[in-house]
Amino acid sequence: MKSSMLSGKTALVTGSTSGIGLGIARSLAQEGANIVFNGFGDAQHIEQLHTDLAREFGVQTAYHNADMSKPADIEAMMQFASDKFGGVDVLVNNAGIQHVANIEDFPAEKWDAIIAINLTSAFHTSRLALPGMKQKNWGRIINLASVHGLVGSAQKSAYVAAKHGLVGFTKVTALETAGTGVTCNAICPGWVLTPLVQKQVDDRAAKDGISMEEAKKALLSEKQPSGEFVTPEELGALAVFLCSPAGNQVRGVAWNMDGGWAAQ
Repeated sequence: MKSSMLSGKTALVTGSTSGIGLGIARSLAQEGANIVFNGFGDAQHIEQLHTDLAREFGVQTAYHNADMSKPADIEAMMQFASDKFGGVDVLVNNAGIQHVANIEDFPAEKWDAIIAINLTSAFHTSRLALPGMKQKNWGRIINLASVHGLVGSAQKSAYVAAKHGLVGFTKVTALETAGTGVTCNAICPGWVLTPLVQKQVDDRAAKDGISMEEAKKALLSEKQPSGEFVTPEELGALAVFLCSPAGNQVRGVAWNMDGGWAAQ
C-alpha cells in the first residue's frame, strides 16, 4: 500500500543495491519518494531492481555507480541527482565495507578504505546536499552508523572508529541545522543478515564445522540478546519515521535498533 508522505521528494541512498540500503530505499519509495540508487553489482540486476521498484510504487528511480571512496565520483553523483530530480531531499548515508583483523595485522590500505567509505563519504554527500536542503528549509540526513558507533568489538578497529566518527558527525550536523527544517540523525543497527554479515556466518560455519543455522545462532548469542536479526524492513520503517512530521524534533540522535546489544 503506497502512501504519499514523501511524494515529490527525492531520496538518495548510498549502498542501496542490496541489504539495509535496499530495504530503506523500498520503504521511502513506498511513501512516494523518488529514489537515486547507488552501489556495486551486476549492471543488469541493478537495472531490473530500480525499474521494478519504480513500477511497484509509481515513483521515478535512477542509478549512479559512484565509488564512495572517491570524492570526485560523489560530486558527480550529487550533480546527477540535482540534474535529474532538482536535488536531494532525503540523504541516506549507508555505504559501508568491513575488514576484521587485530590492529597490528590490519592492512593500512584496508583502514584507509573503511574510513573513506564508511565515514568520509558521508561528509562529502552531506556538504553537497545541505545547501539545497537549507534553501528549501526541509531535509533529512540519515546516517547508517551501527551499534559499533556506540560500543566496540575486537578486531574491528577501522569499522568501530568510522562508525563512532559517523555518530559524532551526525551530532555536529544536527547542531548546525538545528534552527532549520533540516534534521540529521544516525541509525545504529545490531546484526542484520546483510551480505557482509552472511560472510561472517559462512566463515564461522566453515571454521567450526557447524550448520548455517547453528552459526547464525552462535553469532547472535554473543551480542544480541533478542536472538533475532534486525531486518532491513524494520530499519526502513525507522527511516520513514525520521522523515515524518513526528521526527521534526528528533535531532542528533544515535538510535540503536540492536535487539538489546547496547543495553548490556
